[in-house]
Amino acid sequence: MATCLNRLTSIHANSDNNVTVAIVGAGIVGIATAYYLCTEYKMTSVLLIDHRQPMSYTSAQSGDNYRNWWPHPTMTSFTNDSIDQMERLARESDNVFNMTHRGYALATRRANVDDLLATLQPGTDIDVVSGRQQIRSAFPALGDDVRHVIHIKRGGDISGQQLGALMLEQTRSLGGRFCHGEVTHVTKNAGYSLRVKTADETKAVHADVLVNAAGPFVKTIAAMLGAELPVSNVYQQKIAFQDKLAAIPRDMPFTIDLDRKSLAWTEEEREMLRSEPELAWLGDVMPAGTHCRPDGGVRGQSVKLGWAYNERASEPQRDLANEPAIDPQFPEIVIRGASALLPSLTPYVNAPPARFAHYGGYYTMTEENWPLIGPMVPESSYVVGALSGFGSMSACAAGRLCATWVCDGDLPDYAGNLSLARYEDAELMRGLQSTSDKGLL
Repeated sequence: MATCLNRLTSIHANSDNNVTVAIVGAGIVGIATAYYLCTEYKMTSVLLIDHRQPMSYTSAQSGDNYRNWWPHPTMTSFTNDSIDQMERLARESDNVFNMTHRGYALATRRANVDDLLATLQPGTDIDVVSGRQQIRSAFPALGDDVRHVIHIKRGGDISGQQLGALMLEQTRSLGGRFCHGEVTHVTKNAGYSLRVKTADETKAVHADVLVNAAGPFVKTIAAMLGAELPVSNVYQQKIAFQDKLAAIPRDMPFTIDLDRKSLAWTEEEREMLRSEPELAWLGDVMPAGTHCRPDGGVRGQSVKLGWAYNERASEPQRDLANEPAIDPQFPEIVIRGASALLPSLTPYVNAPPARFAHYGGYYTMTEENWPLIGPMVPESSYVVGALSGFGSMSACAAGRLCATWVCDGDLPDYAGNLSLARYEDAELMRGLQSTSDKGLL
């Protein structure tokens, strides 16, 4: 802690124009970084900069789930640390962000799941429920054809917005501030000079340290520094609606279909799809990963459905409504897909909800689907990003790790693997590139 305070002392004025650390991006990860700089490292001159309101872009589209199931010990340790931090914050705040512990239910029709269990990392607590009678008792909404359910015990959901608000409130109480403006230019000199365009003016901000937490725009900020990051953006969609049929039990865990599937079209519908080149793929075997969970607590009525089947990268849009990957047919597709696992949703196929929210956000990801957290070039610049579909669940560990890099603190064992330095580790990268399991759920 003293190292951080001694090293970063060139700026003493506590104003928006002269700060010790400027964090570009006020999503949940940028906020978490500011929070740990202010709480663990006692910094008071931290400025979050974003041309949107905090938590209003990709963080606002989060599925808000968490789990410690990963096919590599690095990611398991990383998310376990984040869950530890969320549990601490839940205790200290009287669980203001509604952290639940229902886990994840991974359902499959396969006869054998030994290969899935072989990917388990130490410390991953699970139950395997097999056989129709046992599955019906534990997970009554699942279809009769499900043969095994892997129940990840250390998992559940949160309100990401409330978690972010809690950390932002505490950051502000310790001197951290927010600037509503867009970073349009960065110059490296004795520290960093940022040009920030606000609603009223374009002003200069000087910072000793720059943290790039710009979410889908992390490559744009890196380019201003003359750096390139190996990330891409893939837009994924979700829907939410009032479950007026009470099709989904309110205590059901976040439930994922691990199997590829063909959607239950009529022959007439399938023939129509075949006749339209842009729709023909819907008649083929679809990817795994349809997921569903109740939302709003045991007394709520909302249900969320998602299916991250898009694989096409696109440039991030300032307005998510302009994203070309938005598919107006997605609500029907995801309801059909989810009903293959949860038959009680089938009535919504023929009589869709009259009102539903159709939304989405970017999975900003590296090819191996690991985050980038740590030093960039030039010196005293850092990145915390590429958090794909796990931003909310890993934000605490990501922000804490970035703050530790900034302040020369004691790094966890996995820190190097999650930094840009991993690309210099040929053996690690060969292992990551040789597996098709990237932890996407």
